[in-house]
Amino acid sequence: MKISDERCLRSQVEKWLAPGAEETVRVILFSRTRLEKRRYVCIEASHPAGSRALFFFRHEHGCWRVFPQRPQYPSMTAEHISA
Repeated sequence: MKISDERCLRSQVEKWLAPGAEETVRVILFSRTRLEKRRYVCIEASHPAGSRALFFFRHEHGCWRVFPQRPQYPSMTAEHISA
């Protein structure tokens, strides 16, 4: 998958939910995470037999994923503490 496809929410929805011609796809929730204020959206694909929904999270580099980005914590390497 190309990076441009990963940046497009539509291509991620097609990849993970694989909506067919009979399905209705809609955004049922969108907001930002509480701590880091990163965007997320919940997409639902409805079909007469049932529905499926997934959360998609926008990462720092602009790609949409089905998992949130790891929080950035301050870190120290061994180079800094050996002196």
